[in-house]
Amino acid sequence: MSRIALVDDDRNILTSVSMTLEAEGYEVETYNDGQAAFDAFNKRLPDMAVLDIKMPRMDGMELLQKIRQKTTMPVIFLTSKDDEIDEVLGLRMGADDYVKKPFSQRLLVERIRALLRRQEAISGNEVATTEETKVMVRGSLEMDPLRHAVMWKGRDVTLTVTEFLLLQALAQRPGFVKSRDQLMDVAYDDQVYVDDRTIDSHIKRLRKKMRAVDEEFSAIETLYGIGYRYNEE
Repeated sequence: MSRIALVDDDRNILTSVSMTLEAEGYEVETYNDGQAAFDAFNKRLPDMAVLDIKMPRMDGMELLQKIRQKTTMPVIFLTSKDDEIDEVLGLRMGADDYVKKPFSQRLLVERIRALLRRQEAISGNEVATTEETKVMVRGSLEMDPLRHAVMWKGRDVTLTVTEFLLLQALAQRPGFVKSRDQLMDVAYDDQVYVDDRTIDSHIKRLRKKMRAVDEEFSAIETLYGIGYRYNEE
């Protein structure tokens, strides 16, 4: 049973969403501010967190920043309708996805399922030997799906589930273009809709992490209006 932390200062959301997730078989821990959640995470990390952005004591952005110092567990942001800047900033800081309020609880459940499935596969709980689970080497890049490990020029790079899947999809066929729609299919469940900006934000954050270990990283090429391509270095 996966444990999900739900962090929001709206008690109605805490109550209704926790009931929905419990009905789906998840164990839910609820917190009404970021500091309370962070204190609990220091004792025991959940399998996944769903965070509101605007909260007292410690907001979702600060909590995410602290979480990413400890773990790459999946994180979904809950954002207000007009918080586009917060959405993009949150994705760049390491959130895996966001859902806008007011939101469909069914949609939230589907996104949670998709991210947990991918996390379980990458953690090695589904270890069938396939081409997708073998260590992949593309020039300076080395990816080990079973350990969720990435190295660039011999240096470790820490990626979230979504970032790992996107990089893997691009690097599998160097020189071939992947459209945003194709990358959406890789990173998200078929029943989940995301727009182009979400994929673009993930790619920007992925590049930033790669450039943190190599300032000259340029293996991911943008083809404007078309998609992205991995060029082997």
